[in-house]
Amino acid sequence: MLTRKQHELLVYIKDRLTETGVSPSFEEMKDALGLHSKSGIHRLVSALEERGFLRRLAHRARALEILKLPEDLASPVVASSPVAGDRVVRGAMTSDNVVRGDFAARPSLRSDQGDASIAIPLHGRIAAGTPIEALQNSDVTLSVPANMLGAGTHFALEVDGDSMVDAGILDGDKAIIKSCDTAENGDIVVALVDEEEATLKTLHKRGDQIALKPANAAYSTQLLPADRVRIQGKLVGIIRSY
Repeated sequence: MLTRKQHELLVYIKDRLTETGVSPSFEEMKDALGLHSKSGIHRLVSALEERGFLRRLAHRARALEILKLPEDLASPVVASSPVAGDRVVRGAMTSDNVVRGDFAARPSLRSDQGDASIAIPLHGRIAAGTPIEALQNSDVTLSVPANMLGAGTHFALEVDGDSMVDAGILDGDKAIIKSCDTAENGDIVVALVDEEEATLKTLHKRGDQIALKPANAAYSTQLLPADRVRIQGKLVGIIRSY
């Protein structure tokens, strides 16, 4: 699942390659997407690379190759290269199924399995690699052992990615989240970046900035101004299927 900005950038690069045969510069991408700095473009390009949509060609300036397109784009792929990796886009991005702000948490409900379990909303997939917008489906619930939950409101998210593997959080795990808007240093949180992209990371406060730290040496810590990050919940447990 691509974020709105990732999707917008991929379409822009595809159109430029089709029209001119040359990928746009980072400055042109910044202007086209209405961003304030090229650092945002670097982050978007890196995210598209990690998901197997783009590849940067070595030793060539302004050289980007499209490897695949999301399902909602009917145009043929510009590049003839094979798709990198085995990840797939999980659903087309539509205005009906993309959360662009809050996760809609609601109080936990007793399931029909008795007092031993509680049904909580399952809100789709969240990146444990780079930020990603999460799908929401309020009709889907997950039965969770009652002793895993304390007081408050909880929801579940399916983990997408491997950046938290060293914390024991694997791709496909169900992360059980307690809704809250504050957290302490060292807590694993659902953080909303720029009111658009949600990610599961370890929180560290550094003055007027917030570091969102992965648990995988292959990924970099994101250091962001505090006003760009909003805490939506704190990890309280993991459910894994075998």
